[in-house]
Amino acid sequence: MSLASGPGPGWLLFSFGMGLVSGSKCPNNCLCQAQEVICTAKQLTEYPLDIPLNTRRLFLNENRITSLPAMHLGLLSDLVYLDCQKNWIREVMDYTFIGVFKLIYLDLSSNNLTSISPLTFSVLSNLVQLNIANNPHLLSLHKFTFANTTSLRYLDLRNTGLQTLDSAALHHLPVLETLFLSGNPWKCNCSFLDFAIFLIVSHMDPSDDLNATCVEPTELTGWPITRVGNPLRYMCITHLDHKDYFFLLLIGFGIFAAGTVAAWLTGVCAVLYQNTRRKSSEEDEDEAGTRVEVSRRIFPTQTSSVHEFPQLI
Repeated sequence: MSLASGPGPGWLLFSFGMGLVSGSKCPNNCLCQAQEVICTAKQLTEYPLDIPLNTRRLFLNENRITSLPAMHLGLLSDLVYLDCQKNWIREVMDYTFIGVFKLIYLDLSSNNLTSISPLTFSVLSNLVQLNIANNPHLLSLHKFTFANTTSLRYLDLRNTGLQTLDSAALHHLPVLETLFLSGNPWKCNCSFLDFAIFLIVSHMDPSDDLNATCVEPTELTGWPITRVGNPLRYMCITHLDHKDYFFLLLIGFGIFAAGTVAAWLTGVCAVLYQNTRRKSSEEDEDEAGTRVEVSRRIFPTQTSSVHEFPQLI
């Protein structure tokens, strides 16, 4: 394509990228030194655009940033440390961190997170420490959220809105050493059973296990979640509550009623069958008697001769 025909899409993207990272400027009011950018408590409302490409440590904590743009963040291919705590971030989308695959430390604590996509951390196979604590509106985590963070050694999930976790959520963390789960409203009902058993079988004891306690049901309130596996197994597998007994009673009554109706129908069918056979037999006997009488009237001599003895000469 000639220059006269206008710039192509590739050239536009290149120009746009160069405009975003023009030179090695430092964002306004931030401190840039030795591949480190510090924008702590600068009242930023959005992600700063003039961050040097060679940045390895980025501090955006204590601002009012509401989102992390993947396009801008992805330009920092050497980034290993990102601190975004105490901002207003509501959600992190698919591939937010797609360009920062070298990231080792990520802090998203004390934000307004309501959801984390299953693919958010999918490229962070080198991530060692992840903190998403103090996000009270984060009510759930997908079972594949940490599927690719196989290098994770430190995970902080304190003081969120989590009520339960899928037992598969932590299966892909073979080297995890430190896990915090306290301050969450854990509902230790039957849906929590698989995760409770996983904590026992995997010997994955949270660092704050005595403070990570159940809020429901009443009989398990205050119990550490690492110790409710066996009680839950009894309650959910071998124990029957009032609803279970009512259900069994209802099923028994249904079976009894169905059996009674079936027996009655069987009896009715048997009676009808016997009556039909009896009538058929009586009709056959009447018809046979009629035939004999007719034969006697038509062939009286022959009939009598059959029964007479031959005369002696």
